[in-house]
Amino acid sequence: MNAKALLLSLLLLPVAALAQAPVIQISGANFRPMPLAATAPLVQGEEAKASAQEVDEAFLYDLRASGIFQLLDRSSFLADPKEGMAAGSINFSRWADVGAESLVKYSLAQEGGELKAEARVFNVGTGREDFKTSQSAPTAEARQVAHKLADAIYRHFTREQSPFLSRITYVRKTGNTRDVWVADWDGRNAKQVTRGGINLLPSLGPDGAVGYTSYQQGEPEIYIRRPDGNTARVKTSEGQMATGISFSPDGKRIAYSLATGESTQIWVAEADGDKPKQLTDTRFGINTSPSWSPDGKRIAFVSNRGGSPQVYVMNADGSGVRRLTFQGNYNQTPDWSPRGDLIAFTARDERNAFDLFTVNVDSGKVTRLTQDQANNEEPSFSPNGRLILFTSTRDGTPRLFVMTADGNNQVALPGQEKAALLTPDWGR
Repeated sequence: MNAKALLLSLLLLPVAALAQAPVIQISGANFRPMPLAATAPLVQGEEAKASAQEVDEAFLYDLRASGIFQLLDRSSFLADPKEGMAAGSINFSRWADVGAESLVKYSLAQEGGELKAEARVFNVGTGREDFKTSQSAPTAEARQVAHKLADAIYRHFTREQSPFLSRITYVRKTGNTRDVWVADWDGRNAKQVTRGGINLLPSLGPDGAVGYTSYQQGEPEIYIRRPDGNTARVKTSEGQMATGISFSPDGKRIAYSLATGESTQIWVAEADGDKPKQLTDTRFGINTSPSWSPDGKRIAFVSNRGGSPQVYVMNADGSGVRRLTFQGNYNQTPDWSPRGDLIAFTARDERNAFDLFTVNVDSGKVTRLTQDQANNEEPSFSPNGRLILFTSTRDGTPRLFVMTADGNNQVALPGQEKAALLTPDWGR
């Protein structure tokens, strides 16, 4: 490289770095949600109008539940509702008057069997268009357009993946029946996986496989349903009871609990259950709830080897066991953040209520996330580690909620039925 080219590259380097810098710094003590105004969609044609409400509902929920935006109430807007999407047609002073720092405008149109959307993001302070995106999906999957739009906007502001295109699994309790379901991240587009009996503790693999514990043969056994619809049982010996499957991040291994006689131990195996290996060995103890670290090198689990259920971590070969929680006498259901730094868990407090906490894997610092809202249990991190899915009885029946990883912005998933929804897991 000659001197002139080298000088030019050095001059351009800060500009390129600046272009990739996130607009919103999510991490750190100085984070605050960005005041964002999102207008109702400009609908083009009668065909698109039929899907507009469904799309708009999903779009607003994604933005609100993300935790990075302060979504402004549309009833406060002062601008003309018929204002266009071009910067020259927007009265930015009107948007500044309601406190907006960014403005999102989007349109919907239908072409053939496709629903198409275009969104534009404006900086209210400068009056400039910062970002534009176009997304589409089959008309029968209208909500996917909303999730794709929200995902593109989230990536623009954070330079990170959003959780809006991910899937969750959970148990739906109806009478004496407990069935496994899979749904979009917001609980919509739910599909039933099992039918009848007692099915518990579902887990989503990275390839879309669903593992769960079932009592269909009397004793608890683990089954895995593959994306092609085939279901297989994880092999165990007679007299052994398998529960609580957890897929490794690459999907090549599984961890689970195996009860034999008076002890319950953590085991790992290949994804099809072959080559099982016992990791823990406490003669009379209980070891349950395995959760993989994001690099697949360690496993968090619960053990009562110290006298009460506590969260421990160990290497994926069973070595290097280390106790992580020391506060409280009943800590359970650990879930390791995809970011690697935190493990979320359920703890019983001094009033015998269940609440959610995180513990820093390195320092052991414990942070409380929920309090004075009935029972809150079964945390599961989003794929980007920014949100936590959990169950709460704050409305009476156990329902699904999401919150930011620091416990803020607790929002119920929309459209939940009265049936109890239990033991959620967020696919990664």
